[in-house]
Amino acid sequence: MLALLAVPWSIQTFTGGRPPTYVFAWGLLNTDPFGVAFLWDFLFRYTMGLPSYILAWPLSVGCYLLALASAIAGRVVGREDRRVTAGLLVAAAVAQMSLARGFSFQPDRAAWPLGAVACLVVAWVVYTRPFAEKG
Repeated sequence: MLALLAVPWSIQTFTGGRPPTYVFAWGLLNTDPFGVAFLWDFLFRYTMGLPSYILAWPLSVGCYLLALASAIAGRVVGREDRRVTAGLLVAAAVAQMSLARGFSFQPDRAAWPLGAVACLVVAWVVYTRPFAEKG
């Protein structure tokens, strides 16, 4: 679950040789010129005039954080409703796909929802596969 913080949730590529932008759960990373915009700053400092599909980013992060809290609580208390955790990861993935879709409709830009795939893989491998195996 924590490894999802290290995976870019979306990689935005551009035509014309511009380097990609990486969208993580914690912020945006640009490589040329190097710069980081944390999610908190992005939401409260840079949000004037942004399209509404950008709100899928904090929504996906919120779903991920709830899934992470569910997983941690499950470890600490010894009880976890794995369906809730998996469902929250799927919700985070759907929101990330919505964000990537919104970016991809812009001219000369494509977005690759790598984090959505990672969330779905974690939900499947860690949380839903054990149910299928138990019958």
